[in-house]
Amino acid sequence: MAGEAEKVLESLGLKLPEVGKPLGSYVNSVRTGNLLFLSGKFPKENGKLKYVGKVGREVTEEQAQDASRLAALSCLASAKAAIEDLDRVRRVVRVTGYVASAPGFYDSAKVLDGASDILTKVFGERGKHTRLAVGVSELPLNACVELEMVLEVE
Repeated sequence: MAGEAEKVLESLGLKLPEVGKPLGSYVNSVRTGNLLFLSGKFPKENGKLKYVGKVGREVTEEQAQDASRLAALSCLASAKAAIEDLDRVRRVVRVTGYVASAPGFYDSAKVLDGASDILTKVFGERGKHTRLAVGVSELPLNACVELEMVLEVE
């Protein structure tokens, strides 16, 4: 049976994707005490990278916001795999987002609003978090966005 967080996702017309395997020598998540650290996730849909290229060139700002929403859903899927129920998330503590940016694109923070808005809708006050938005020249797989999160969990 789906918990409240997943019911909110469903009401938004969203669902959690399958958790992908790590691309290298690392794991999807590590829990230490009440903190759950989630490895970087990409904007995938049906198991495939949806947006590739640089934001401000091949990818529009609006597409990049959607990419950050998709990456956030991938992070939540990873969290659910680790703690079994998203209602066990006490707080979204930190979101770090990397945006593959074309020269002259300076709105990485707006791109990450896509992820932040989803987290606030799903968790309410518990979804408000600290954040770092970084524009970078390249990301693995030529993804336009990569997100990582730290969650406080029960």
